[in-house]
Amino acid sequence: MMRAAESLAQQVRIKKACKALGIPRATYYYYQKGKHDLVGKRGYSTPPLALSEQEQQAVLDILHSERFMDKAPHEIYATLLDEGTYLCSTRTMYRILEKHGEVHERRNLVLRPHYQKPELLATASNQVWSWDITKLKGPAKWTYFYLYVILDIFSRYVVGWMVAYRELAALAQRLIVDSCQKQTIRPEQLVIHADRGSSMTSKPVAFLLSDLGITKSHSRPYVSNDNPYSEAQFKTLKYRPDFPDTFGSIEDARVFCKSFFTWYNTEHRHSGIGLLKPEDVHYGRTHQIVKE
Repeated sequence: MMRAAESLAQQVRIKKACKALGIPRATYYYYQKGKHDLVGKRGYSTPPLALSEQEQQAVLDILHSERFMDKAPHEIYATLLDEGTYLCSTRTMYRILEKHGEVHERRNLVLRPHYQKPELLATASNQVWSWDITKLKGPAKWTYFYLYVILDIFSRYVVGWMVAYRELAALAQRLIVDSCQKQTIRPEQLVIHADRGSSMTSKPVAFLLSDLGITKSHSRPYVSNDNPYSEAQFKTLKYRPDFPDTFGSIEDARVFCKSFFTWYNTEHRHSGIGLLKPEDVHYGRTHQIVKE
C-alpha cells in the first residue's frame, strides 16, 4: 500500500495520492522517514539504556523484599541512594510494577469497620427523635454557650431544648428525661438518633436510654449528612434575620431561644412537612387542617 502511494505520489501530489488510497498523510511521512514498516503497526525501538529482563527482575525482587515490600518507590529510591546504590529511576520502578499489575497501595493500612448507613423511618410522632448540640457565641472571644435540641423527625416539632454553659452528658440526661416525661414516652416506643459527639456516645446517656427502653442510633463516623434533621434545624435558627452575632449572657441566649422555638413549633410553616406547622403535625391536627 505504501509503495503504491509512493509511485502515485510521483505522478500527483502527495495529498491527492493519500486521499485516493485512504492513507493519512502523517502515516505516509512516517513511512518515508523509516520509522514504520506497515500502515497501522507502529514498531518502537528499544532505548539503548533500557533495563534488560534480568535487570528488571532484579529490581522487582528488591521491591518485593521484606525490607521494601510496604514502601513507595520514591522512598525506596531515596533509601538506596543514601546507601550508595542506584538501581533505576523511580519512574522505571513504576513501569516495572505496572508491567506486573502491582501499581497499588503498598503500605499496611488499618482496616476500619464498615458502618452501615442509618435508615430510620417514622410514621407518626414520638417514634424517632434526633438530637444535637450547637455552640452560641458568648460576649467575649472564645466563649460559648451550648444549645441542646431534641427534634421529632416526623413532625419536626422541638420536644425539648436547653442552653447551658458547657457540654455534659449529665445535662443531656436531664433533658432527655424531661422530654420523655412531657411526651409520655413508653418503653420500646422511641428511637433517638444522634451523631458521635462525646455527650451522645457517653456511657451515662447510653445507660439512661437503656433504662428508659429507648433504642439509640448514631451517625457514621465523620458523616454529618447522617443527622440531617438537627443540622437543618440549626441552620434555620442561625440564618434568622434577628439571630445575633453574639449573646451578652446566657440569659440573653435563653430568652432568644424561647422566642425562636415558640415561633418554630407554632408558627413556622415547614417545607419538609408540606408547609404545615410542626405543632399541628405533632399533635395529629394535620388531616383536619388539610381537609379545611
